[in-house]
Amino acid sequence: MATVGRQRLRELFDDAPTPHIAHHPRTHHREYYVATDGSFARDGGGLGVIIETASGERVARLAVPDPAPDNNVAEYRALHLGLDVLAHRAPADANVGVLVDHSALAGDVNLAVLAGRGSEYRPVRDAAVPAEAANHWRGIRARVAGFGELRAADLRSGENPAHVLANAPEEYAHVNDEAPRCLLPGVESEEPQIPPPSRANRHAGD
Repeated sequence: MATVGRQRLRELFDDAPTPHIAHHPRTHHREYYVATDGSFARDGGGLGVIIETASGERVARLAVPDPAPDNNVAEYRALHLGLDVLAHRAPADANVGVLVDHSALAGDVNLAVLAGRGSEYRPVRDAAVPAEAANHWRGIRARVAGFGELRAADLRSGENPAHVLANAPEEYAHVNDEAPRCLLPGVESEEPQIPPPSRANRHAGD
């Protein structure tokens, strides 16, 4: 059920810039939105994930402790986790809006989207991926290729609803016990809806 009194991920996405890709109004009509954040601390950081349908129905929330070597790598790990979860709970051809508070990561994701449009596209720059996040970047690119359409928006840290989950994973560990939900776009029922079999693992060897 959509929560009353909070801003939906769709609304946050609509108001945020999408680096390297024009934010044309038609692109606002995503079917799923995934907000992720990664945190780093000397005694262990965390990964936060929130996934919703366009209507604000919650698909998943995660707050996972994670020993990332730094904050930049944590951001890539968090997005990899979020896209993996979405790929298993949404139709393979879903249109997806990604929200992160890491401008380089948002830009990298959109460069990957543009590069997938054909060999005639020439990136404005190479992806600025930390060396320790290379394997997670491969996973992110595979997931990006597996969805119908996808683009990433760059939020301010204070606006990212996944921020608190990433920064206090032990405090919010209870969200990991929520029942898995596979909601089809536009469905607002409390009954889980099972999507068609995912083909999201294609290109996994890229």
